[in-house]
Amino acid sequence: MQDASALYDGKSPLFSIIIPLESHRGQWEMSWLGWTSQTADTSLYEIILVVPPDFTAREQLKALAGNGARLEFTDSEHDIGLCAFGATKARGSYLFFTESHCRPEPDVIELCIRAIDAHPDWAGFSCRSIPICHNRLSVAEAAMYQADIEFGMKQHPWRKVLDQCFVTRHDVYRECGGLREELGHFAEWVLAAAYHARGHSIGYLEEARFHHYYVGEIGELKQFTLDFVQGEIRYLSEARNDAGSELLDIPVEWSSRSEAGASLARNALNALLRSSLGDGGGGPGEKWLAVWRWAVPALLGGLGARGFARLAAWHARAVLVAVTAAGSSDAIARWMRRYIAALIRHQRLDCIHRLGRDAGPVDGLLGERVVAQIGFHAEEFSAGHTFRWSEPEAAVRIKGKPGRTIVRVRSPALRAPLDTIDTRFYVDGTAIRPEAVVTGCDSYTLSLDLPPSGIATLAWACPMFRGVGDSRRLGLPIAGIDVGDDMIEVESAGTAPSLAGKE
Repeated sequence: MQDASALYDGKSPLFSIIIPLESHRGQWEMSWLGWTSQTADTSLYEIILVVPPDFTAREQLKALAGNGARLEFTDSEHDIGLCAFGATKARGSYLFFTESHCRPEPDVIELCIRAIDAHPDWAGFSCRSIPICHNRLSVAEAAMYQADIEFGMKQHPWRKVLDQCFVTRHDVYRECGGLREELGHFAEWVLAAAYHARGHSIGYLEEARFHHYYVGEIGELKQFTLDFVQGEIRYLSEARNDAGSELLDIPVEWSSRSEAGASLARNALNALLRSSLGDGGGGPGEKWLAVWRWAVPALLGGLGARGFARLAAWHARAVLVAVTAAGSSDAIARWMRRYIAALIRHQRLDCIHRLGRDAGPVDGLLGERVVAQIGFHAEEFSAGHTFRWSEPEAAVRIKGKPGRTIVRVRSPALRAPLDTIDTRFYVDGTAIRPEAVVTGCDSYTLSLDLPPSGIATLAWACPMFRGVGDSRRLGLPIAGIDVGDDMIEVESAGTAPSLAGKE
């Protein structure tokens, strides 16, 4: 940041305070009084009140604001859109984004000026949020979100844009693309990632305090999470390569979106039934849990996952309502977190389903020739390898040239040497003969025929592996799957002479 005095020319204000009047929760008058009680000279800042079309107290607003603020009217109905519009009207060297249900303490502007002078390396900073609670649910809501805010401000390397109270250099905000209304509140994360990727530092000014009103209503909680999730899935579906896009976490619901089809699940179920249940491995309970895991998606496709996610969200909400009425504070906090987690999963799956084909092809490290997949955990890094654990049963849809094809499944030997793991492969439901599988130190090389379409489903099954302190059902660590031309030299060496065939 530059010195504050160098940026203030006496003609334009130093700060443009942008207050969207959507979602004010009945607190906009208190917010306004907080800004008009600042100890700093009023010539240093302008207040821009951005008014949505459904704001009903317009005459009261005009009477209260008088000449102390500029009113900007827009058709946008989302507070992120209102903030973005207000930024286009701002004259200040610094933009100060806040919310109309947040009240600043009187010394906020003075503290911000000092921070600009004291931290020339900051391109922006967020202030401290102090919760205002008025019922038991709002206490639990505040505790949940405050923990997330504290983590972002003090521990996370870049997630430091908090629209309750965020100050930024105007030019850097424009350089980084600004707030995108269509992304909802996920736009804060996208903007924060862009700042970090472009080398701009965002600080945390803990002594500058805002009082944030938590509404404590389940319906509004649900709407907020949906807004965030819709923006998240929309952004991922765009497959943009903006600065910072690589920093954003990919939720497992997105990375496994191709698992919605029943066909892949049927191939995984076939692999399970033809291997595990026939060889006596594992206990009966474990076997039938595995059958149940694949039978539901094999029969229902993505409808099953969405249905179970909906039921989980409904159940968590019902318990939350009950404990809010008669439970302890700890129980309310615990079920609040469970409800939000279940709700986010349900909403993600619904958003991806509504996108349909617009969700785009599968991406990730499995390889360009993998067009769909099922039975994989999230990407991770260990022992020098980036990979995804498969479940003991998994299936991928691969695409290559029709006819004789070599496929290499790259699998670092993290659980045991590959030749000691009883792994069986299947293509379009037919077992690949053992002599058509070459097991190396870190890969399986398969010789098989692809149909005229060049598309086939490769599935496998192996004994289940449990990591230390890991409750997941693990199969093979998969670093990638190579199909076709890059495997020709393996075929010409005569190491995989046989084709897939029935047992």
